[in-house]
This record gives sequence, structure tokens and C-alpha cells, in this order.
Amino acid sequence: MRYNVYALGIMAAIISFLGFVVENVLLAITKGYINNRNMNTPFLLGYGLLVIVFYFVLGTPNQMVLPKNLKKRLSRRAKYIFYFLCAFFVVCIAEIILGEIVERLCGIEYWNYENLPFHITKYTSVPTSIAFASIITFFMGVCFEPVMELILQMDIRWMKVLSITLMTIMGVDFFVSFRMMIKRRDYYLKWKIFLRKKRVLN
Repeated sequence: MRYNVYALGIMAAIISFLGFVVENVLLAITKGYINNRNMNTPFLLGYGLLVIVFYFVLGTPNQMVLPKNLKKRLSRRAKYIFYFLCAFFVVCIAEIILGEIVERLCGIEYWNYENLPFHITKYTSVPTSIAFASIITFFMGVCFEPVMELILQMDIRWMKVLSITLMTIMGVDFFVSFRMMIKRRDYYLKWKIFLRKKRVLN
């Protein structure tokens, strides 16, 4: 493994924050508002953990964890295609599992893709999985290694403090927020900001 656990912890926090931003951007475009995404802090831990798991299992598209003979035979394009396909199937499975777990524990539909074409159950669809797999493949192929190199330039003591602090904040927030959802049997809405005026029906 090229990177230490503290650097990976900081990377998980960065990706978790980006996940929070991406979800709110999509919410702003489709619904006209943003909200806390069921968390107290602006981190969606699932995104960070998913990408770190990808790193442990597959590496990056440029440095894939594959048998040497297969790695030599695959072209750069083939590696990216293979990585994308793996990301696609993992996203499909992860969304279904997470959606079902949240519905059973909290009694709510965390999201619903039934209005989209080619949906696979209400919790995943071909278009959304393609979009997420594309983002993961692009990030891991283009952004992951340069960002990690920047993180590694930090003083190791500050890296440890920052990593442990961020991971603690995200972990505690995840459990506290989901505990509230289970207790309320509803979404954990703390704030909601409308970015465009609601239409008033006469």
C-alpha cells in the first residue's frame, strides 16, 4: 500500500465532503433547494468509505491490483473500462443494500428511482449507476493520486491529528444521525434552504 492510514483518512473526509456537495447540487437542480442530507456535518461518510474500499480492492485505474501477466496485457483504455464496470456493479449493489437497510430500520424510502428509465428496484438504476461509476473512475484515475501526494506533504504529526479528528467527527455524526432517523422513523432534517421561489398555484 503506497499511502498510510492517516492520509487515507483525510482523503475519505475530502470525498465525503464532495459527496455532500454533489448531492446538494443535484438537489438544487432537480428540487430547487438544498438541505443537511440527514447529517449534522457536511460529510456523507458512505462516499468516502466506498472510494477507500475501491482503493484497497482495485487500486486506481493506472495502478490496478491485478495479476502481473494480466496487467501487462491490458491497455490503458481497457483498464479504465474494467474499472468502470467494477464501479458500476458495486454502485448498483451498494445502493440496493443501503436503501433496503434504511427502509427496514427507519421506515422511509431514502431515495426512489422508479421514475427513471431502466431502474433496478427503486433504489438503483442504470443511468444513475453509470453516472456514479463515471465519477468514481474519473476521480480515481485523475484526482486520487495527485491529491494523496499533496496530503503526504503535511507534517506527519498534523496529519495524524487532522485524520483522527475528521474520522471521529464523521463516525460519531453518522451514528448519531442514523440513530435519530431510526428513533423518529423519518428523515433527519435540520435545515433546508430554498434557492428558487415556490410556484404558487391559483
